[in-house]
Amino acid sequence: MTQETGQMHTLEPLAIRRGGGEARWWFGALAEIKATAADTGGQMTIVEVTEPPGMEAPLHVHHRDDESFWILEGEVTFEVGDQTIEASAGDYVFGPRDIPHRFTVGERGCRMLFILVPGGIEDVIRATSEPAPAARSRGHPTRSRPRRRSSA
Repeated sequence: MTQETGQMHTLEPLAIRRGGGEARWWFGALAEIKATAADTGGQMTIVEVTEPPGMEAPLHVHHRDDESFWILEGEVTFEVGDQTIEASAGDYVFGPRDIPHRFTVGERGCRMLFILVPGGIEDVIRATSEPAPAARSRGHPTRSRPRRRSSA
C-alpha cells in the first residue's frame, strides 16, 4: 500500500520480462518502459534503455526527480556534478535532483536501467519518442536521429 493524498491505494504485483514493456525510439535509443508512476503509485518509473556506441546525453539537470542508472551490459562514463564515474555491467550510479549530469556510452553500446523517483518521466518519454513495434530485434534506428535533449 502507498500513501497518496491521504487515501490508501493497493498496488498490484507486476512482472515485465526481458524484451517486454512499452518500446519507444527515443533520441536514437531503444527505451522500454518497464514500470510507470501508475504501476507504482507514483513512487518511480523504470525504463530499460539500449544505447548505440558513442551515444552522448548532453549535460542536463532534473529538478523534479532523482535519476539512477544500473548498467546491465556495456560501459558508460557518467559526469555527475564534478565527479566522473566509469561504470560497467553490474554497476549502479546515482544522480540526485538539482545536480547536472550527462553520460557517454562506450564503444560496444550499452543496456541500462533508468530508475527515476518519483515516477512520471514516462510522459516526457512518450511525448519525445516514437513507438518501436519492431524493436524486439534489438536493432537501433539510424544515427541521424537527434541526440537526447534535456527532459526535465
